[in-house]
Amino acid sequence: MKQIVLMGNPNVGKSVVFSRLTGADVISSNYPGSTVDYTRGRMCRGGTVEEIIDAPGTYSLTPTNKAEEVAAKMLEEADLIVNVIDATNLERNLFLTLELIESGKPMVIALNMWDDAMKRGITIDYEQLQKTLGVQVVPTTALSGEGIHCLVESFEHARADRRSPTTEEDKWVTIGAITKEIQQIIRRHPTLADRIASASIRPMTGVPVAIGVLFLAFWVVRLIGESLIAYVFEPLFELYRPLAMAISDWLGPGFLQELLIGQLFDGQIDYVQSMGLLTTGLFVPIGMVLPYIVAFYLTLAILEDSGYMPRLATLTDTFFHRLGMHGHGIIPLFLGLGCNVPGALAVRCMETRKQRFISATLLAIAVPCMAQIAMIFAILGPYGMKYILLVVGTLIIVYIVAGLLLNRFVKGESPEICLEIPPYRMPHARTVLKKTWMRVRGFLGEAIPYLFLGILIVNILYLVGFLQWLGMLLAPITTGLFGLPQDATTALLMGFLRKDLAVGMLLPLGMTAIQLVIAVTVLTIYFPCVATFAVLIRELGLRDMAKSAALMIATALIVGTSLNLILN
Repeated sequence: MKQIVLMGNPNVGKSVVFSRLTGADVISSNYPGSTVDYTRGRMCRGGTVEEIIDAPGTYSLTPTNKAEEVAAKMLEEADLIVNVIDATNLERNLFLTLELIESGKPMVIALNMWDDAMKRGITIDYEQLQKTLGVQVVPTTALSGEGIHCLVESFEHARADRRSPTTEEDKWVTIGAITKEIQQIIRRHPTLADRIASASIRPMTGVPVAIGVLFLAFWVVRLIGESLIAYVFEPLFELYRPLAMAISDWLGPGFLQELLIGQLFDGQIDYVQSMGLLTTGLFVPIGMVLPYIVAFYLTLAILEDSGYMPRLATLTDTFFHRLGMHGHGIIPLFLGLGCNVPGALAVRCMETRKQRFISATLLAIAVPCMAQIAMIFAILGPYGMKYILLVVGTLIIVYIVAGLLLNRFVKGESPEICLEIPPYRMPHARTVLKKTWMRVRGFLGEAIPYLFLGILIVNILYLVGFLQWLGMLLAPITTGLFGLPQDATTALLMGFLRKDLAVGMLLPLGMTAIQLVIAVTVLTIYFPCVATFAVLIRELGLRDMAKSAALMIATALIVGTSLNLILN
């Protein structure tokens, strides 16, 4: 099958071009031997099916990070290159173009964002550019679909124009001559959109904007997630309830019923508390987690395609560098506050092992998911807002202090990021929905099987009495170091299955507000839920995950003991 690879700088609209060329059946996966994501789909042209690959964005074929290494390898495997160029920033884009021409691969150029260029007073003689470069050049506006048909037709005329390799300095001289010949820029006064774009990148005005955007994003996620649960997933599970009860009656009392259906309450299944593989095991990932995942990925796609995420990463870059990461560290943190599972999957946006380890460990230690946050508000709200702020403040301090220490002692590199700040654009609905669907499908394939396996293992350990035995063994730590009642040990252990459920199990124990603060803080820190734990093993590897888990336990012991000594 012929491979057509889309290559270009980051934020030039490759994903929108990809969306226009391919159908709904697209696959997002890791490049072999790496944690770098890429997307592939198929296009039928002239009765022949061809594979379209959206390579990671790169500024040069001389790689400076894992994503650029993957892009360079994809070039070697390509039968045809579609070089997507930002028409509003021609000079910077042409460096990669000259490198691609020197590779000797057949290629065409999609001069994308043609409408934006005209609005900005930029005129490009694309026919002269075509003659100068010796390859097909097609102006496109991928958002509206303008020029895409002509782009596909140009594939037939794609040709290789191998040139002798030149130095970097010679390339820039050539680029300067080309842009001087074919591009004209009419000066204009800044528009309101320009002023907003500028304000959202300056620290003084950008930070308040970021807080507002994140608040709005979480509100939208919560609204969409709760609506999906209330009007879609809960009614579906109510339809499933008679079948689950029939299976329960057929199995009868015994080990299998406890394992598959779980405990019955007043003769009925409680999807949250029954803990059966076919009840809680289905409802938690599909009925509780999936709606928020859909809402989060939809919101994230809108923020990405609007051009805001690079600005947010730039604003937070200095802070995250002090913690051993860079500005992209905001992405796992942002996703983790909705659900730790997509947050764990997002650590792969970090280039080095050190960055991924720090990001994953901090996520597991100090970032509660939205379901857990809701439960914390529910049990501490009646005692006053100050106790909720005490938990939140403690977790923020833990995140920062742990990050500073990990950056100091974990060996490895923390490279800088080089981000292109694109102009704000209206997200393309089809691209947003396709991107959301790809990520949701990835979550279903990657996270849910591990969650099922984790629930199965934990249920078996509970049924054979191992968790109860472990609770008795750890009771001296719970009572002696944390100042909690012995019964809280079981709730803390069950947090490995579901954190929000474990927080709810603390309610009947009659604890004081201070004890609840200690309990929910320790519960957040000591271990992620089983689904996140399983995904982190895959992302970090068994060895690094073992180190991370040891740090989680040590941090929980230190923080729990410190809170007990300080607050009591």
